[in-house]
Amino acid sequence: MTKPLILLAAGGTGGHLFPAEALGVVLMRRGLTVRLVTDSRAIQYSGLFSDGMFDVVPSETLRGRSPVALARAGIMLSIGTAKALALINRQKPAAVVGFGGYPTLPPVVAATLLRVPTVIHDSNAVLGRANRLLAKRVTAIATSLPGVFDRDPGLKGKSVLTGTPLRPAVISAASRPYAALANDEPFRIIVFGGSQGARIMAEIVPPAVARLAPELQRRLKLVQQVRDEDLSRVRQIYEPLKIDTELAPFFTDLPQRLATAHLVVSRSGAGTVAELAALGRPAILVPLPGAIDQDQFANAGVLMQAGGAIRIPQTEFTPERLAAEITALAANPAHLAGMAAAAQGVGRLDAAERLADLVMMVAGLSVA
Repeated sequence: MTKPLILLAAGGTGGHLFPAEALGVVLMRRGLTVRLVTDSRAIQYSGLFSDGMFDVVPSETLRGRSPVALARAGIMLSIGTAKALALINRQKPAAVVGFGGYPTLPPVVAATLLRVPTVIHDSNAVLGRANRLLAKRVTAIATSLPGVFDRDPGLKGKSVLTGTPLRPAVISAASRPYAALANDEPFRIIVFGGSQGARIMAEIVPPAVARLAPELQRRLKLVQQVRDEDLSRVRQIYEPLKIDTELAPFFTDLPQRLATAHLVVSRSGAGTVAELAALGRPAILVPLPGAIDQDQFANAGVLMQAGGAIRIPQTEFTPERLAAEITALAANPAHLAGMAAAAQGVGRLDAAERLADLVMMVAGLSVA
């Protein structure tokens, strides 16, 4: 008997591919077949879908409002939809699941035209632009954070709060409880920002640390993501202070490192917020400014309102402000522990299982 097929549609970035992979692992464990539909950026992807388990469908991101840009996007999305229609007709999936980004538009639109059950998942506190275009068409909407449809009751009726499916490394790291900070112990801080955040962290964090009282500086164990071009400058600030630091452009074991942290300083992308909540780690979050949807500002707001994070807009993210926040938190270990517990209250370690339940229900498959 042929196993039912679920097509997972995701753009070629980790923020979309990681949740798709986490769901794929659960669906396969339940005896289903999964394939990924994506754009050309994911061809080199080396995760679950690297073994001939994906199909590339042309797509285009709307990068501007000029007639040329709109025409190009329209043409590419139309071509992608035509190819997705042929793909779905040939593969006969039981359902198509989209994880956001414009590369999900062709396969999900094609599925709705062919009356194949559809689910879209959004990791942010506000729907992304591609998912907003799809929301009224699809069978169900899975959200990661509460309150996404508070102002849109028409869509709220077909939404389900599942959380963001997490990588196995995050699930494993989440088993480590938060270690409350003691007054005479090292204060472990992890700073990261991704490709669009590491620069501002390199500009603000080192001078903030330099402003801390010497006795607090001596307690710090600081791990910071720093771009190659900033490494020398950042080291020159830290070395005279004799601070225990580890600086690198990228950390392959970030979930395990986060599990050891007393405090995290980072951007507030959807994946970061989901992982901080799952791990239960207090954070100072600096949303990426300038985004049309202000998604990172909203994401940080969810943890802030729960009591698990401090949100600082980038315009207010100064060395003086950051030094003051770190000093206050270091002086109040009980507050840090309370933030950790509050963050964990938002986390959903079973998100992949919950999303798998929803997908199987929409596809008309029995849920074990």
